[in-house]
Amino acid sequence: MLVIAPDDNLENYSFSYQVYPVFGINFPIYPELKIPLPGYGEMSKMLDDFEPDLIHLVTPFAIGLCGLKYAKDNDIPLVASYHTNLSQYLKYYKFKILDSLLWKYFNWIHNQCEVNYCPSTATLQLLRRKGIKNLEIWDRGVDCAEFSPEYRNEELRKELIGSKEVMLLYVGRLAYEKDLDVLMNAMKRINNNLGNVCLVMTGDGPARDDLEDNAPGNVIFTGYKKGKELSEIYASADIFVFPSTTETFGNVILEAMASGLPVVAPMVGGVKDNLVHGYNGIACKPRNANDMAGAVIRLARDVSYRRKLASQAREYALKKSWDEVFDRLFNSYQQVLEKFKYKTNEEVS
Repeated sequence: MLVIAPDDNLENYSFSYQVYPVFGINFPIYPELKIPLPGYGEMSKMLDDFEPDLIHLVTPFAIGLCGLKYAKDNDIPLVASYHTNLSQYLKYYKFKILDSLLWKYFNWIHNQCEVNYCPSTATLQLLRRKGIKNLEIWDRGVDCAEFSPEYRNEELRKELIGSKEVMLLYVGRLAYEKDLDVLMNAMKRINNNLGNVCLVMTGDGPARDDLEDNAPGNVIFTGYKKGKELSEIYASADIFVFPSTTETFGNVILEAMASGLPVVAPMVGGVKDNLVHGYNGIACKPRNANDMAGAVIRLARDVSYRRKLASQAREYALKKSWDEVFDRLFNSYQQVLEKFKYKTNEEVS
């Protein structure tokens, strides 16, 4: 396998496969997002040396366009992933006028692919409505050794929330499309009913300054965490809160469940594939601070119910193996190669 990706601190990671870094610049209105500027000549020479059997596009822009051109020029089967609801993001950044144009572009690029992988049922249904074809679900898994209740750290918990009894946790980008304004409003309602709660926000992004300026005093911002630090923060919490309505999957939902946390989130988008109301969490209405606050208050007060959901959340996550996820993807790759070979032979004859 060869991965072509933006050169975004890749030197801090080790890989068991080839990685080709592409120079990029920060997106002005969203510095967390890297805009790669690939050189097609150099990239195609590198691909010539690698001789790929199949090309998988995970972005529809810059690098993805280079991959599309190379696949078409060299008669190589092409598949793609759709994993970010960019169309929904437009309204949060006042670019909704571009929605129709964006979908026309997505149709153009995705409908040239043998298969388009979607992370959830909701995403597949959306793409089908928008006219994108050749759809399959390729969901996500979780490493239940990396995310586990065994990482609970009482010293870290005390450092984060002091003498508070209930630790709420959000993990993810601090961005406007994550509906974090709803979470902040929910916290104000929670604080009117409970005095023993603290919310820890783990992540960073363009909305952080606004959030810190307007958050109640019992909201703690940790910035980005990874590795063991992230595992400990998950396992040291009591309830995972996730207000986003724009998820194509929501990987953090599974990470929280694997860490033994009940989840409070809106039953919408990709979250629907994993949140089971009353089993591994509580579903609330989309963009409804009162409903989210009510769910949190219930779990904070009813310790036995919270522990029951936490245990069941862990059980649920244990069934979401990455090995099974990638086995299905590899089998799909093989089917694409066989169909493409058959189609090519028919065209030649």
